[in-house]
Amino acid sequence: MLATSLPLPTTFTLSSLQTCKKTKTTPVHCSSPPPPQSPMDLQPKRVAVCGGGVIGVCTAYFLAKKGASVTLIEKSSVACAASGKSGGFLALDWCDGGPLASLARASFNLHRSLAEEVNGAESYGYRPLTTLSLTVTESEKQSPPSRDKNLPSWVDGPARGLRAIGSTETTAQVHPQMFTKTLLSKAVEKYGVEVVIGKVDSVGVEGGRVESVVLEGGRVIESDSVVLALGPWSGKFEMLSSLFRVYGLKAHSIVLEPKEPDAITPHALFLSYYPEQGGKPMDPEVYPRPTGEVYLCGMSSEVELPEDPEQIAGDPESLEVLKRVASTVSSHLGEGEARLKAEQACFLPCTDDSVPVIGEIPGVKGCYVATGHNCWGILNGPATGAAMAELIVDGQATVVDLARFSPARFVGRRRKG
Repeated sequence: MLATSLPLPTTFTLSSLQTCKKTKTTPVHCSSPPPPQSPMDLQPKRVAVCGGGVIGVCTAYFLAKKGASVTLIEKSSVACAASGKSGGFLALDWCDGGPLASLARASFNLHRSLAEEVNGAESYGYRPLTTLSLTVTESEKQSPPSRDKNLPSWVDGPARGLRAIGSTETTAQVHPQMFTKTLLSKAVEKYGVEVVIGKVDSVGVEGGRVESVVLEGGRVIESDSVVLALGPWSGKFEMLSSLFRVYGLKAHSIVLEPKEPDAITPHALFLSYYPEQGGKPMDPEVYPRPTGEVYLCGMSSEVELPEDPEQIAGDPESLEVLKRVASTVSSHLGEGEARLKAEQACFLPCTDDSVPVIGEIPGVKGCYVATGHNCWGILNGPATGAAMAELIVDGQATVVDLARFSPARFVGRRRKG
């Protein structure tokens, strides 16, 4: 089937030429005249970004903002997978001490500036929030321990061990699907990004350099550079899977709409949850949203990734556990007090060394990859996109050092799996 373009505004570019101003009093001395510009130099760099999740959209946004002519290719729909079904939690310093520290800090700050730039508070629910750690024991529901007076009023279940693990200075949130779609909308309207719905079949390479993207059905999109931001589906793309492994971790979530949304304060909850039947504690997370919804997630497992993101469905047993968690934590989230708005699952893209892969693919000039962000994809989307844009347009990233994330680290290793 031939891929078709969405009916979006005509592509335009932001390329501009600098002009030299001469004055009568100050002569300009040059050791040699500048080389004449060829017609190719005057053309914006053509970049095909493959993948309409948060990483691909952020990359397309920052590339177009730097003057590139960008085509975003998505096989299903924008933010249809993890970028639409994740929690949207942001943390400044939770990755400190590890390889993601600089990426996370840069991206947290970029989220703040983006929210100011595109009115994120209104358009996608950006807000700072307080983050708490709690222990909840299901068997104590009938006779809960004495209530900690510092607990948010809506947390009226058997919670104890309250501890603040994030403040409004260090933690925040977005609605991930709204964030991704808002940023793409701005990229289309303001910077002329073109969106194409179609499945990438292959990347055309000639003489060790990228020259096009070929879609299923035969459409060819000529490109000077290509970015593969395919999330967990990176592991199904031969150009990438021959170099490193990306696998999907299936995570479940539910979205509830309480009858009294104003009673739910902006406190994110990270739980150590002990189920009634015993066993190891689970670690579900609860995120109230300014939209009036409450999002709960947890229950992850490594299972086979389907070809089509629209085919992903949650496991009934895991979803039932999340509903039980909700009603145990708060009476506002129990059956009859909250409408079940969504039951869902998504796959988080993971790598064997738990570090994202961001950079140019060895041996293929102009072909770049950005994947493997695990549970921090929404947080690290902006800095990844900004760094990729710098790398492609300027030849070097300055917003964050990408050396640690380079796909070149896999060269010579025996690939697992």
